[in-house]
Amino acid sequence: MVSGLIDTHCHLDLLHGPVKDALAGARDAGLEAVITVGIDLESSLHAVALARAHAEVFATVGVHPHDARLWDDALGARLERLAGDPRVVAIGECGLDYYRDRSPRADQRRAFQAQIELARRVGKPLVVHIREAAEDALDLLARHAAGLTVVLHCFSQPDAREECVRRGYHLSFAGNVTYKNADELRRAARRVPSELLLLETDAPFLAPVPYRGKPNLPQRLVHTHALIAEVRGQDGRELAEFTTANARRVFGLAVA
Repeated sequence: MVSGLIDTHCHLDLLHGPVKDALAGARDAGLEAVITVGIDLESSLHAVALARAHAEVFATVGVHPHDARLWDDALGARLERLAGDPRVVAIGECGLDYYRDRSPRADQRRAFQAQIELARRVGKPLVVHIREAAEDALDLLARHAAGLTVVLHCFSQPDAREECVRRGYHLSFAGNVTYKNADELRRAARRVPSELLLLETDAPFLAPVPYRGKPNLPQRLVHTHALIAEVRGQDGRELAEFTTANARRVFGLAVA
């Protein structure tokens, strides 16, 4: 069994069972840490509480594009105070989602830019969600995120891989890379420089094969890891070593 993996993006507050059971399963699968992600104020508060309660858990705080219409200065100020907690390792997930369009696109762009600026003020990485909005998202990042550490969560823009790599963005791959119709995504995973590659589950979403269609769990990161090791032609332990080193460096993790 490969040990030491880090799930760089999951939603512990949305899991279907007890968090303690999910963390025990992650430990049994060899994971050393998970990052639980805020998508609004409530989930950001919950993420910080979980990170304070569990040594292997770290948190992000942010507002997902689905809720971007709620962004205002007061919400930004509360997230900025939360971001000062040492257990908070990034801002996000934030970004643009033109697929579901649950918030007006102007509000999405406004909230995204505000969180880019927040990441700069607090000196922490930016975790970015992009769905059917690559052109606008990459334009905003180019204009406002220079010098920031940017993580493209659940990377799904294989046509933009070269540009993202040129900019030094970190590309994080989730369970959808294992799906039958994900050939382009697998080609992108094969060609990402080792120093820019991260792994995640996005649990409870995007369960990898052979669990597709079921609620995901952090412990299932091992299946995504195995698939990416195969498509890159790398030994599993080697892949685990450098993706874990990347996660520690990008997020400044102090893992016991």
